[in-house]
This record gives sequence, structure tokens and C-alpha cells, in this order.
Amino acid sequence: MSYAYIDLQIDANVARLTLNRPELHNAFDDRMIAELLDALAVVANDNSVRLLVLASNGKNFSAGADLSWMRSMATKNFAENCADAEQLSLLMQRLDELPQPTVALVRGAAFGGAVGLIACCDIALADSSASFCLSEVKIGLIPAVISPYVMRAMGHRQARRYMLSAERFSAETAQAFGLIHELSADLEQRLQQLQQQLLSNSPAAVRAAKRLALAIDQQPLNAATRSHTITEIAQIRVSAEGQEGLTAFLEKRTPAWIKG
Repeated sequence: MSYAYIDLQIDANVARLTLNRPELHNAFDDRMIAELLDALAVVANDNSVRLLVLASNGKNFSAGADLSWMRSMATKNFAENCADAEQLSLLMQRLDELPQPTVALVRGAAFGGAVGLIACCDIALADSSASFCLSEVKIGLIPAVISPYVMRAMGHRQARRYMLSAERFSAETAQAFGLIHELSADLEQRLQQLQQQLLSNSPAAVRAAKRLALAIDQQPLNAATRSHTITEIAQIRVSAEGQEGLTAFLEKRTPAWIKG
């Protein structure tokens, strides 16, 4: 697919997916959603990619849904709106479940569905210019398809407040609630440090750890959950990278997946 509203670059095991519609504050519509879905499929199927960075061009991360797109959806019937919402829901799911770890870099405003994208990333970094708003109720809508991811990130109590009030909140507040992991004055420098850390870990173990986190999230601590975790650790121990990692540790040498 030829991309008009995003940019995807893959270099040295890192994919950088950039929202690239700065003239409209990276507002998204059905075209951008389709492009993002395509790019995520490319990344998911590329075994050389070990990390995805979600970034943006321009002053703002994303203003949320494009007004022209929302206006067009108001003229469509219920079935057409369900089909449209399904694509946005699929985007959130695909980003959330991407096999590789994901890092969001947030500058400027992140409104509406953009908060959902951030909540779906494994790690979210922001600078002090970032601000956030679940703004949907201001225009008679609700943050429906992003709500499971936002509530998981922020917690039920805080998410419910901002879903109802549509108040704008700061990067510091977003960090206090867990939507943002870290604030940094230099996002690219912090990304380089984090990238080095992530790429020093076992690629297979990182993917397995992400699958594990998704699988046991909010599951009861019962026999089935314990059995699942027992199986997971046994499988990774006998895997090629598990054996290499343990051997390298015991022999006090660098594991083979770290390029010298």
C-alpha cells in the first residue's frame, strides 16, 4: 500500500511508524486507519523487526478523529457505522497485540482515539508539551472502542472521570495515572537508551513475555493460570535462546543475540 498519512521506516531491527499529517494535527480518518493497519501487518510479519516506535510529525501527536470523516459518518446508517468502528477497534487490537514491543513518543496534544493508541503501546514516553483529552462527549460521542485499553492503562476510577468530564490533562497527570511511563526533556535521547536496553534482551523471550502479559491480564489466580505460567517458563527454558541465555550467563559472556 502507498501511504499518504503515515510513514514507515525499518532500519537496524527497529521500525518507526510516524503519523504524518501535520497540517491537520495528525487527525485520523478511515484512510489513516487503513494505512496504520497495513503498516502494523508489515511489522508483525517481519521477523527482523524487534521494536516498533510510534511517533508523529508536527506540533501535535494527534488531534483524534478528523472532523470531515466524523461528519461523513453522521450521514451513514447504523450498519455502516458499525463497520467503520470495527476498523478502529481492529487497529487498537493489532497495536496492542503486536508481537514486538512498542514505544510511543508523545509530543503536543493527544486527543480522543490518539489516547487509545498510546494506551495500546507497551511503553509511552512524553515531553512536557504533551497534553491529553478524552474529548468525545463534548460533541455527543463516547470513547467506546478505545475504552478497554484506556481503562486498563489509567485505571477505572481515573478513566471514568476523564471520559465523563472531557477535561484536558497534563503530561505530569498522565504519568501519575499510568498512561505515560516517563517524562523526558529529550525524547529521542531517552528512546536511544531504551532502545539499547530492549535490543540487548533475548528477542524470543521478549515476544514470549509480551504474549504472557496479554494472556494473563486480569485472569484469576487459579489452577489454569498457574498451569499456563508453568508451561510458558518450561518452554522458554528448553528453547534455543533460553539455553543460550542461561549458558552465556553462567559462562559470563555476551549472549549470541547481541551483535558485537
